[in-house]
Amino acid sequence: MPYKEKEIEKKYFSIGEVAEKFKVATSLIRYWEGEFDIIKPKKDKKGNRRFTKDDIEKIQLIYHLVKEKGYTLQGAQEIIKNEHYRLQDKASMIQRLMEIKSFLIEIRSKLDDETFSR
Repeated sequence: MPYKEKEIEKKYFSIGEVAEKFKVATSLIRYWEGEFDIIKPKKDKKGNRRFTKDDIEKIQLIYHLVKEKGYTLQGAQEIIKNEHYRLQDKASMIQRLMEIKSFLIEIRSKLDDETFSR
């Protein structure tokens, strides 16, 4: 079995990386930061935002409520205020399922490639 290097896990992500992950503009991430007090990225000496995985999970929750479920910002704020922990668990579960789906699609693609190359 070939040696596989351990992946280095990033601790901080730039606003550009976060925006790219959700396929939105960086201005939307900054706007949500002002509207939702659960988003509190650290800032470096230059003032650049550094988002943690926890910050990204919170943005995932907001994205899910606003973009996928169609809530207004005020509606999303109310839900987060009243049901934050339950929704965060649900958003984490949805994210994990999406990762599993991508992994399974990748495996299926590799199996298809193997089948056709024979």
